[in-house]
Amino acid sequence: MIPVMSKAQQLRGTGRLAVDAVTGITNLVEAMHAEIARLPLTAQRERTSGITGLAYRSVRGVTRLVGGGLDLALGALTPLLGQAEANRASAAQAALNGVLGDYLEATANPLAIPMSLHPLVDGATGPALVFLHGLCMNEAQWRRDGADVPAALAALGYRPLGLRYNTGRAIWRNGAELAALLDSVPGPITLVGHSMGGLVARSAIAQAGRGRWPKRLQALVTLGTPHLGAPLERGGQHVQQLLAFSGYSRPLAALAARRSAGIRDLRFGSLLEADAGKASRVALPKGVACYAVAGSLPKAPLLGDGLVTVASALGQHREAARRLAFTDTALFTGLGHLALQTDAAVLRQLQAWLSFTRPA
Repeated sequence: MIPVMSKAQQLRGTGRLAVDAVTGITNLVEAMHAEIARLPLTAQRERTSGITGLAYRSVRGVTRLVGGGLDLALGALTPLLGQAEANRASAAQAALNGVLGDYLEATANPLAIPMSLHPLVDGATGPALVFLHGLCMNEAQWRRDGADVPAALAALGYRPLGLRYNTGRAIWRNGAELAALLDSVPGPITLVGHSMGGLVARSAIAQAGRGRWPKRLQALVTLGTPHLGAPLERGGQHVQQLLAFSGYSRPLAALAARRSAGIRDLRFGSLLEADAGKASRVALPKGVACYAVAGSLPKAPLLGDGLVTVASALGQHREAARRLAFTDTALFTGLGHLALQTDAAVLRQLQAWLSFTRPA
C-alpha cells in the first residue's frame, strides 16, 4: 500500500509554502524597487529605506506571524483529518517536488517526498525490477493511458518495485540515497529508469562503493534519459544569465535561479556532486547489460522526443571517450518524451531485452 499524505499535512505544507512565496515575492519587489529608486552610480542594494522600507518589513513580519500560527494550527489538526484523494494528491505533490523539492527538503516542509520503494504488483515474485520515474512524476505513472508496464513485466517472472523520490533534489543526492536503499533489496536487481530516473540509477551505481547490490545488478534500461544533458534546461540557464545582465531585471534572475537542483542537473546530465555545472564522465557499469531507448517527433526529429535529443538519450557523444557503450539501443519515431514510458512498442522492446537478461 502506497502511503498517502494526510489532508492536514498537505494543507500545512502548502500553507508554509504560500507564506514563503509571499515573503519571497515581497523581497523580490523590494529589490526591484530599490534598484529603480537608487541614484545613478550609487551602490547596489536590495532593501529600501525610510517609510518604504518599513512597509516592506511590515509585510514580511505579518506574513511570518500568520504563517507560524497557520503551521501550528494545522499541526494540531493532523490526527483529526482523513486522507486526501490519493491519485490527485500524489501527482500534485510529485510535480511540486520536481520544481521546488530541494527547497521543501531544506525547510523541512512536510510536502517534501521521502525516498521509498513500493511493490507495484501484488503477489509478484522473482528478481527485483526497480522502476525509477522522471522529473515531477511518481511511481503510479508507469500505469496510464490503458498501459500497465509493471504488470506486463511481472508476467516475465520479475518482482516490480516502484521508487518514489523527490525529483527536485540534486541527482547525486538521490543517487547516494538509492545506493544505500538498494542494499536492502535481496537477490538479482534490474533498474528501469525513465528520463531523470535513468540518471538517478546511474548515479546510484557510481556511488555504491562497497555496497553488495552492484554485484547483483543484472541490467540497466533507460527511456528518454538525457545522458548528455537536456537542451531545454540549457535554455533556462541562458535566460537566467540574460536577466542578471541588467540591474533592473537582476532580481528576476534570482527567481529564475529558484528552479530546483534536480532541474538544473538536467542541463548536463550531472551524476555526481563533483559534476555540478559540468558534464559527467561516468561510464556505464562493466559486466551489466545496459539498454537505452530514444524517441523522435515526426515533424522535428532533431529535437528528439521534444525534451531529450536522440544523441543524448543514446549517449552518442561526438567524442569517442565520452560515448556510452550500451549493449543495445532502440529508436522509436513518432513518440514524445512521456509516451516512451508506456508505449506498447517500447514495452515489447523491454520484454525482449528483459526476457534475455532475467536470471534463470
